[in-house]
Amino acid sequence: MAEDTRKQQLLELFTTITNKKTIVEPMRKVHGTLRDRDAVEREIALIMREVLDQGYFKTKLAPRQLARLVVAYYDGKNDTEIARALGDEKLSKTVARARVRLKLFRDLDFKMPFDRGMMTDLLDSGKTMKEISEELDVSPSTLREYRHVIEQERDTTLDPYLERIRDVMEDRDLSEQMTRGVANDGLSEAIDIAEAIDMGEF
Repeated sequence: MAEDTRKQQLLELFTTITNKKTIVEPMRKVHGTLRDRDAVEREIALIMREVLDQGYFKTKLAPRQLARLVVAYYDGKNDTEIARALGDEKLSKTVARARVRLKLFRDLDFKMPFDRGMMTDLLDSGKTMKEISEELDVSPSTLREYRHVIEQERDTTLDPYLERIRDVMEDRDLSEQMTRGVANDGLSEAIDIAEAIDMGEF
């Protein structure tokens, strides 16, 4: 009896929070993930489309692919894994450049085989990339990669868009925490009961 009372209290709480007295879709599909991955990717893709339409950076990746890149990065995937998820492992360098442009840095991005301050001074000195690469004893292509990291770290052009993306990802994380909490406190079962009642199973 106490358990039934607990479930009823949780169901009443759910009704109060959602302002819904009837559940119009199978809740076991909804309460498992309050904001599913597809919805998050769509929202980020819209922001990415704005960025690309403004011409802030060029990439062969489409807005939805960039959105998947962002979500995969937050999920802890490396560039090769992200490229593989996009359907082509050969896109790993493209993924890396887009990731850096979006300021989704990794510690490895800043592990340079030379003093960072020295490279910055040389880049600001007006010397050519060939001259700088020879002085730092790295290939021009490697130097360009590190220069790209430094330039994007300094660039604030995309910051308003990146803040919106962070908000989306923080909302997702909060939703996942709430979902885990729901599962742990018994509300999940109460919602299933409500669904069963609504579907006429009781």
